[in-house]
Amino acid sequence: MTEVSSLPQALQAALEKKGYETLTPVQETILKEAPPEADLLVSAQTGSGKTVAFGLALAPTLLGEDDNLGQANAPIALAIAPTRELALQVKEELTWLYREAGATLTSCVGGMDPRTERRALDRGAHIVVGTPGRLRDHLERGALDLSQIKAVVLDEADEMLDMGFREDLEFILDAAPETRRTLMFSATVPKPIAELAKRFQKDAVRLSTISAKDQHVDIDYIAHPVVSSERENALINVLRCMKRKIHHLCSTREAVKR
Repeated sequence: MTEVSSLPQALQAALEKKGYETLTPVQETILKEAPPEADLLVSAQTGSGKTVAFGLALAPTLLGEDDNLGQANAPIALAIAPTRELALQVKEELTWLYREAGATLTSCVGGMDPRTERRALDRGAHIVVGTPGRLRDHLERGALDLSQIKAVVLDEADEMLDMGFREDLEFILDAAPETRRTLMFSATVPKPIAELAKRFQKDAVRLSTISAKDQHVDIDYIAHPVVSSERENALINVLRCMKRKIHHLCSTREAVKR
């Protein structure tokens, strides 16, 4: 892949080991159009390969001309995601991408033991991936040191604002050095995202790989009108018919358990 020739050798080796033969549009856009030290506001849909894309975008800031990150002390990069599941997925992707660079990663997410997370932070990590509430909690307790942060990534920023995390995000960004890069990835850029970008980014470069006429063209939408009393029975029948892996979303924790 000639597109990756500008990347540090460690990341090129990681992509090769992972079997990458071509890059996704958002990954190509990052390599071709994103200035190496600029703040970025990127529109990219879920499933577009954006985690690897922002991993590639971080490389000039975290590695520079080096191929190894050296000893892990206070984190130099922070990635924030709206849910525990997405945060852990982001950590998994960045782990293989930066493995050849000697990266140490840790996660700080709701629903996990905060004492275990604090011990991992004490041991040192190059990259911390977490959810807004848990990251703020570690900050307030003095367990998370952002003094050495070179870059902050907000993944699915629009979702985080929709979920009510604006105050937590502002608290975290205010605690990070002003000299950091701020990379925001969002499927849409509504007014609240634009306002957040204006406050916390410096001359951000706007990139988009989403076309208004072909968003989520790989998804079929099917509605099943069902009376409330038959909803769960209908759900079971749909699941039996699908015969494939399913992501089922509910509005409450209790509904998920049931």
